[in-house]
Amino acid sequence: MPKVRIVFDRVRLEEKMLEQKSIELGHDTKMIDAKTTQFTTESKKNNYDFGDVVLERCVSYFRGLHFTAALEFLDIPVINRTEVANNCGNKMLTSLLLKKHNVPTPKTYFTFSSEAAIETLEKDGYPLVIKPIIGSWGRGVVPLRNRETADAIIEVRELNDGPLDRIYYLQEVVERPPRDIRAISVGDQLIAAMYRTSTGGFKTNIALGAEPIACEITKELEDICMKASRAVGGGILGIDVMEDEKRGFVVHEVNNTVEFKGLAKVAKRNIPKEMIDYAISYAKR
Repeated sequence: MPKVRIVFDRVRLEEKMLEQKSIELGHDTKMIDAKTTQFTTESKKNNYDFGDVVLERCVSYFRGLHFTAALEFLDIPVINRTEVANNCGNKMLTSLLLKKHNVPTPKTYFTFSSEAAIETLEKDGYPLVIKPIIGSWGRGVVPLRNRETADAIIEVRELNDGPLDRIYYLQEVVERPPRDIRAISVGDQLIAAMYRTSTGGFKTNIALGAEPIACEITKELEDICMKASRAVGGGILGIDVMEDEKRGFVVHEVNNTVEFKGLAKVAKRNIPKEMIDYAISYAKR
């Protein structure tokens, strides 16, 4: 009987759905709290009960990233790999990899001081969207429409003065319908997609109240999403796509521990089952 382990730091509906489906499929299934797990450089695989494969599902990006590295140190199959988690968790790395692998993506600027950020804005023109290079749920994503707004946002960053506040990630505003697309890829397949419609504001995150609507998986959408998946290293991924009025589809983000409760409501395929089946096949490689 395959042994599936789901690592969490906060149990959301997604983790409950994965656990339930894994049990239904007849697998030996356990939930493991990352917050109470300890490793040392002397740790051995048989010191733990991590089963045949681990689905890393921590809400905290940094906790999940480092937990994954510890699992790989013990030669335990884990989804997604540390390299993939790092590539997806850092928006700058994601943007660079998408561009390097010829995946259409919004033009993005990177500067390493507030002065250089303002210079970029003044030179290339407003509006640009400023985003934290690490973060989720649309937090800290702000359209900078004029110098006054830019000065205010940058002032807050300078007061916080965290190490990541010194890296400025500025992205063009894509002319698009008031929605974007969240798609989920599992291995070499695109299994589901939905439109996330704006609730009247700039953002389209389900966590902020955006409404999920089923989206047909066309060959064009599948091609760009799978190309994006390969660019960051593959696995189980959430791919965020915008419909540019002139260029067509552009990928602006790839998510490592993807949330899917909204998409599960409108998807034709059973998302937790697809993820568990992939994990089992991954463990057998």
